[in-house]
Amino acid sequence: MLSDKIILTRDGAVGKFSEFFVGNSISRILVIYSVIVLFLFFFAFKAFQENKIATFLFNSFFAIYLLFKIKQSLNFSATPIIERNKIKEVKFYDAKFGATRSRFEVIFEDENGNLKTRLILLPGSLDNGESETKKALQIMKAEKLL
Repeated sequence: MLSDKIILTRDGAVGKFSEFFVGNSISRILVIYSVIVLFLFFFAFKAFQENKIATFLFNSFFAIYLLFKIKQSLNFSATPIIERNKIKEVKFYDAKFGATRSRFEVIFEDENGNLKTRLILLPGSLDNGESETKKALQIMKAEKLL
């Protein structure tokens, strides 16, 4: 963290993978999900024509779920640099053991004046997540972001 901005890096193999596929925008991922939704609706329609109700329902519900998640994700950002003066709010969500990881949601204003959300996922329970979460909370409090 610098005095005027937060710089987020992606380390390790997972970071390189996400850097390649996502970059600084989540639009590629949303396009991929949209293509999956189209295929699911197509297969649901074919199942409906063939009177396979269970397959029709499964594909339809899964496609609708993905559409809902796409709509939720439209205001997310993968930007690595966030100007401190553009930060509106920082929220902390604690991990639910075995289900989720701890995370911060940084709500900020982008260069176009739109509110965006940047997720900062903390290490999970297999990667010493509890102590790393404590460290991250201390840093965020010391920087007066929480």
